[in-house]
Amino acid sequence: MKKALVIMFISILILLLASCTSTDKEQDEQPIEEKGSETNNSLEKDSETVEEDNNSDNMEVEEEAEEEIDKDTVAQYRVADDWSLVPINEGTNEKVVLLTIDDAPEKYSLEMAKTLKELNAGAIFFVNGHFIDTPEEAEVLKQIHDMGFVIGNHTYNHVNLKEIENDTEKQRAELVNLNDRMEEIIGERPKFFRAPHGVNTEESKKIVEEEKMVLMNWSYGYDYFQPYFDKDKLVTAMVTGEGPEVDVPYSLLKDGANLLMHDREWTNEALKEIVIGLRERGYEILDPNLIETIK
Repeated sequence: MKKALVIMFISILILLLASCTSTDKEQDEQPIEEKGSETNNSLEKDSETVEEDNNSDNMEVEEEAEEEIDKDTVAQYRVADDWSLVPINEGTNEKVVLLTIDDAPEKYSLEMAKTLKELNAGAIFFVNGHFIDTPEEAEVLKQIHDMGFVIGNHTYNHVNLKEIENDTEKQRAELVNLNDRMEEIIGERPKFFRAPHGVNTEESKKIVEEEKMVLMNWSYGYDYFQPYFDKDKLVTAMVTGEGPEVDVPYSLLKDGANLLMHDREWTNEALKEIVIGLRERGYEILDPNLIETIK
């Protein structure tokens, strides 16, 4: 009997101990599960916050980039009736000059483009089609364009349009065929047109409008006059605006002046000093990309 009681007591004790151990295990495991859940939730929230911050930062960067692009592409100047460049809105710098180079890219245009690039000075290179007939010539034009310079139309064969005034098809070919050729080379059609010798016809003006180009002549230029086939004389004439050897004893330099130069040896030699001299007189070299064009 005593033996039976002892066995019963031991059994009850074992059951009690097993029950306590199970309860303790459940209590120990419960906080761990809750802690793990809280940690996971916290990590998820932190991840969402980081993602939101990253998205916000990316949006701000994109918005700033868009604002910068808009700022760079908004037209600030237009071509006036006297071919000078005038501000579209008040507050825009009026003391600017536009550099243009005709008969490109014959011999010196690429070197001139490199000089301007070093000086951070923009320009329009007005192209003749007979200078881009070969692959090598086309490559030169592409290089000038890829350097960031604006390319303009100066007719295919540099003809005096007045002399072919009665031949509308020939006039059209001089302008449109060149636009087609330049589009093949640089991937875009010119936005500016300058007629050889500054001579336009009613038909050429019509074609220019159809091709959505801005008609442009110039304020002054001297490098095509024999007295200025000299570097030093040309520098003086372009910086002062005066050409006494060709009956221009007064200055044609003014705010917004549209300066004509050519692909010539003496102009190439003078170009750096011309840019520096104009800047020393307080003139900003206008970026042609800021000129209003036809959409």
